[in-house]
Amino acid sequence: MTTPEHSAATPLRVTVQDLRRARYCLAGARPWFRRHGFDWQDFLTHGIAAERLMAADATLARPVIRAAEARAASEDREAGKADHERG
Repeated sequence: MTTPEHSAATPLRVTVQDLRRARYCLAGARPWFRRHGFDWQDFLTHGIAAERLMAADATLARPVIRAAEARAASEDREAGKADHERG
């Protein structure tokens, strides 16, 4: 796996949707966040930097980061498609 970044200018952020895509249980994720000192409500609102998850627990973070990378790639393709259609 590559470094968990969306691009040099925009670090990859993991969202609650990424947790769901990775088939993680939100009821279990919430206490995990608390144990690692992460703010669950802030995560729900803003997501969390992939690097922070990797630093906390790389084994558990990898599937979620892969889901976030797939989402980001899809968003990039859609944005490129929209730019092409406008241009």
